[in-house]
Amino acid sequence: ENYQQVRNKGRGWPLPQPAKFYGFPDEAVAYYQNTGFLADLTLSLEQLFSRLYYVGPLRGYPERSYIWSGEQVEHVGWRGERAVEAILAARDRKISRGYKMAKQPFEKVVARWLKQMGLIHAFEVRQIGEYRKEYEVLIHTRSRSSQVNLTDVGFGISQVLPIIVQSFYAPKGSTIIFEQPEIHLHPRVQADLADLFIEGIHAREEGENRRNQFIVESHSEHFLRRLQRRIAEESVTPEEVAIYFCEPGNGGSSMMPLEVDAYGNISNWPEHFFGDETEDLVAMTQAAMRRRSGK
Repeated sequence: ENYQQVRNKGRGWPLPQPAKFYGFPDEAVAYYQNTGFLADLTLSLEQLFSRLYYVGPLRGYPERSYIWSGEQVEHVGWRGERAVEAILAARDRKISRGYKMAKQPFEKVVARWLKQMGLIHAFEVRQIGEYRKEYEVLIHTRSRSSQVNLTDVGFGISQVLPIIVQSFYAPKGSTIIFEQPEIHLHPRVQADLADLFIEGIHAREEGENRRNQFIVESHSEHFLRRLQRRIAEESVTPEEVAIYFCEPGNGGSSMMPLEVDAYGNISNWPEHFFGDETEDLVAMTQAAMRRRSGK
């Protein structure tokens, strides 16, 4: 739109269909004198796709041991099945929470978040034998508890581990899609996911902002409330957050942007999506009063 193409001399053939589903056909450049930049647009889009990562809603069960032959894995996998391999591949990397903040080895960042979420006390990925390619994940659930294998602790740790790892493992300038990351996690950890993603967008590596963004599909009220709180506390700005409500309709679903102010308030929140908390509290109180009065 608003760009006048200048035709080369010759017969005006119609343009063919796009290449693949997104690329301009070669004829779009050959037929005109001033459309050479179209190839750059296609290349930029392909580069964007190459930095797009997805982690699904149901992560795999933990394993008693993991095999890693030393290669650099691309990502943790759709089901998080390569999270431990990613930790091992990133052992030489150091991440900081933000500008002028201390750097931490990658594995310590992962362990810190597991501890911060109240899931563990200590975390270690250890080689089983000196010349073997097998590794085990060992955990202390409490400060004085015995060290146990990942398979011997709660299921929630294995569900959140790929989320934490991928948040910092993805290369700079990536877009990471998480579908329902809160599944199988208790409310506190669901809320802590908001803090994890806020740190993820502010993190730095090798002296530069990582410039990653997260697309999160969630039904968790705990996640949303923590995000609103952090906006009010100025840990993240409204400009860094976009919240959409997906609403079904006769012609398909539509995305409605929610209006978030500087204090974390949402002015156009869909009515009763999370139920009516006040109505529930009032009804519970009234029921308790009736029972006490014998009516």
